[in-house]
Amino acid sequence: MLIHLVDSHHNFSYSMQKTIPDLGTLESVYDPSNFRNIGHEIIDLLADHIEKVQTDSEEPVLIYREPKDELLFWKQDFSSDSEILDVFDNILKHSISMHHPKYMGHQVAVPALISGLAGLLSDVLNNGTGVYEVGMASNAIERIVTDLVAKRIGYNSEASGFLTSGGTLANLTALLAARKAKAPTAVWEEGHQEKLAVLVSEEAHYCIDRAARILGFGNDGIIKVPVDSEFKINIEVLEEYYTTAKEKGFHVIALIGCSCSTATGSYDNLNHLANFAEKYDLWFHVDGAHGGGVIFSKRNKHLVNGIERADSVVIDFHKMLMTPALNTGLIFKKTEDAYQTFAQKAHYLWDSQDTREWYNSGKRTFECTKFMMSIKVYAILKTHGEEIFEKHIDTLYNLASIFSKVIDDNPNFELALRPEANIVNFRYTKVKNKNVNSFNADIRKNLIISGKFYIVQTTIKKELYLRTAIMNPLTKEEDLISLLNEIETIAETIK
Repeated sequence: MLIHLVDSHHNFSYSMQKTIPDLGTLESVYDPSNFRNIGHEIIDLLADHIEKVQTDSEEPVLIYREPKDELLFWKQDFSSDSEILDVFDNILKHSISMHHPKYMGHQVAVPALISGLAGLLSDVLNNGTGVYEVGMASNAIERIVTDLVAKRIGYNSEASGFLTSGGTLANLTALLAARKAKAPTAVWEEGHQEKLAVLVSEEAHYCIDRAARILGFGNDGIIKVPVDSEFKINIEVLEEYYTTAKEKGFHVIALIGCSCSTATGSYDNLNHLANFAEKYDLWFHVDGAHGGGVIFSKRNKHLVNGIERADSVVIDFHKMLMTPALNTGLIFKKTEDAYQTFAQKAHYLWDSQDTREWYNSGKRTFECTKFMMSIKVYAILKTHGEEIFEKHIDTLYNLASIFSKVIDDNPNFELALRPEANIVNFRYTKVKNKNVNSFNADIRKNLIISGKFYIVQTTIKKELYLRTAIMNPLTKEEDLISLLNEIETIAETIK
């Protein structure tokens, strides 16, 4: 039907087509019976997939396709009449299998299955967390989860934190808090008046560099301190780099410790860094995105001795704590620091702009419509108990130790360094008349194409190494030995 509209202020009119929606179609979108039926089928599909990758030794980790071929496949699917279950099945077949014991690639958790079901609940409810009324359960549960993490860090009751979407956002938020606390002028209100800088290991995750650039520190404001032979921040030259920055007119606001570094899994000496930060009144932040989860492990917690002295700590649940991405805890030693970071007005969200309510998490995070990430962690804790985190971390770290010994015992391979975490860097060295770096790159390429294993590569001191992050606790020693055997087989074919 046509509707004629007249604007009384501008005295003009126009016509528009009013479309009456098909209520039957909309009703079917939200039909509980359809949801129940297809839900059962999807769970069966996922369970069959996980069972297959865990038990079938011939099942590939991934079936690699070139990007152009992958795009063409999905273009054709999009224009076809394929059923939704066929689509889901194809997504499984065209995706890497994180639950495969021979997945040893990026630092992404193999999710506990119960946390996946919690994710389904979160998505269907679609409750935000920024405002209490639309996130009652998730805000309360988030408080419980972050209080637990604060306690394991070693903080007292003055501490508090929240969950946010990934280590990048969490580290950026922590540096915002550092700037608020340590910058000579109120940058949030007045803009930059001084040249600000942070001290960080040259092995730190790239997101620290990115966060500092977002904050306007520029190249020179990111003071990258060299590492020692174990790839930890070199405490012997820390004073020199700080002094040089001051002489260049920089106001250093923060010192960042890595627990652990991304490429090598090395843990900085946090107690020494804490001493240095206290000496010069710097904000001390610990990026424990990957390795901070050892706070749950009696055997490995010594790796983060001194973490309780940090002003802020980041820990990714979606790395070492079995939770789907993205899910990161940012914990502050003092609650007030969290609230000062985002001090601004939003009258349509909160009755009071200046009060400190833990249950309105939007006052402390970038996200307002933040999904219910806390319930994924909570589901794991309620189902398996807190000790499952300890078992998980100890298993993975022990596997890395075993793997490093297997590599040491094989004369065809070279270990980059003894691992502290679950990250192992090594390379094939029985190479004649070819560049060892390009040769190992070719090995990885052939390995990925084979689909038998998934590993990555990294560059350490200008040398290329094959890199495994052992993320699956169902990976066995024989899988690690099989990886080296497969690499040796590939090496023979490309000589």
